[in-house]
Amino acid sequence: MKASQRTEHWRRYALLILAVLLFVTAAAAWTKLWVLTSIPIGFLFGFFLQKGDLCGSSAFSEVIMMKDRRKVAGLWVVIVTAMAGFAILDLLGWIKLNPKPFLYLNVIVGGLVFGVGMVLAGGCISGCLYKAGAGNLNSMAAVVGIPLGAMAVECGPLYSLQEAMKRYAIKTSDGAVASLPNVLGLPYWVLAASFGIMTVIALFFFRKRPKSQQRLTSGDESWLKRFLTRPWKPWQAGLAIGLLMIPAYVSSAASGRNYPLGAKEGVVQLELLVIDQDLKQIWNADPAASHNAAAVQIPSVEAGGATSRPGKKVVWWMVGLVLFLVPGSFISGRLSGQARLLPKPPDEMIVAFIGGLMVGVGTAFGMGCVVGNILSGWALMSLGGFLFGIVTILMNWVTTYFYMMGGPGTRSRNEMCI
Repeated sequence: MKASQRTEHWRRYALLILAVLLFVTAAAAWTKLWVLTSIPIGFLFGFFLQKGDLCGSSAFSEVIMMKDRRKVAGLWVVIVTAMAGFAILDLLGWIKLNPKPFLYLNVIVGGLVFGVGMVLAGGCISGCLYKAGAGNLNSMAAVVGIPLGAMAVECGPLYSLQEAMKRYAIKTSDGAVASLPNVLGLPYWVLAASFGIMTVIALFFFRKRPKSQQRLTSGDESWLKRFLTRPWKPWQAGLAIGLLMIPAYVSSAASGRNYPLGAKEGVVQLELLVIDQDLKQIWNADPAASHNAAAVQIPSVEAGGATSRPGKKVVWWMVGLVLFLVPGSFISGRLSGQARLLPKPPDEMIVAFIGGLMVGVGTAFGMGCVVGNILSGWALMSLGGFLFGIVTILMNWVTTYFYMMGGPGTRSRNEMCI
C-alpha cells in the first residue's frame, strides 16, 4: 500500500470515530439528555487509558520494580490539569465542588484491601476494564470478581460493618466536609493555582534531558497515523484525561451526579441491572432534589440501634461511562495492533479473580477507586481521598515487593507482571 493510501486509511478511521462521537454529543445537546454525553466521554477515557497504558496499579508498582516514575507523573498530570479545570468551572458557577466526606475508617480499611487486591488483579478498576477491552484474560477474570466483592459490602454480609464505620466522620468546626480548602481556609482556586505552579517548577528542574532523541517513525507516516497507532507517553495520556475530566464533570452534574470521573459505581450498577428489578433510575439532574451519586450518606440510627438501609440506584451516566470505556480501549488497541486475545495460565486467572474480589471489597469500603478517590478525589482536594491514596500506594508497594518481586533475597519476578 502506498504512503498516500495508508494515510487515507487512518484518516477514515479517525473521521468515522469523530463523526460518531460528535453525532452523539449533538443528539445530547438537541434533546437535553446530557446523560448521552457519557458515551463519548467513556469512549475517550478508555482510548486515552490504553494509549498511555495508564493503570494505577502498574504506575505505583513500577516505581519500586523498575524505578520508573513516568506513569505516576502521568497520574499527577491528570490531577493537576483537572484541578485547574475545576477551578475555572467553579469560578464560572458551572459546577458545585463536591468532595466526599472524610470517613477515615472506611478509607483506611478500603485502602488496605484495595492496595493488595489491585496487585493481584493486575490493575485498578479502570485498569482492568481497559486491559480487558484490549484482550487481557486476567483482567477479564478480575472484572468478574470486582462487582461481586463490591456487592458483598454494599448489599451483602459486610454491609453492616461498612455502615458502622461511616459513623466516624471528620468535619470542620462549622460542620463542612473536611477538604483541604476548608481546613486551610483558602479558596479552591488559590490552592489549584499553587499546585499547578509547583508542578511546572518541579518539571522544569527535575525533568530528564536526553542527550539525543531519534525519530522512531518513518518519514512517510502522517501525524494522524502516529497519533492513532503509536503508544503515548504517560504525561500525554495524563494531559488528555485531565482535560477530559473538565467536560466530564459538567456532563455528570447535568445527568444527576455531582462528581467527576469514576469507575466503581458503573461496574456495580451494571450488575444491579442484571440481578435486581427494584432500582431508582437517575439519568438527569432533578432541580427539586439533589441526586448526588458521589456523596456518602451518614447512616441514621433508628430505635434499637439499627441503621436504615438506602434503596439501590442506577446512575445511567456511570453505566454509559463504563460500558463505552471498553470499546474505546478496544479501538485504541486495534489501531496500535495491541488488542489481541492471549491465553493465560489458569492459576494466574484465579489469582486475578481473587484480586478482583479484593478490589471490589476495598473500593466499596473506601467509596471509590483510583479514578474516584485519587484522580477525582485529589483533584477535589478531598482529605479522605488523600488518605485513601496514601494507604493504597503503601499497600501496593508492600504487595509488589513480596508478591511480584519475591521479597528480600529473592530474584525479581518481573516476568509475572500482568
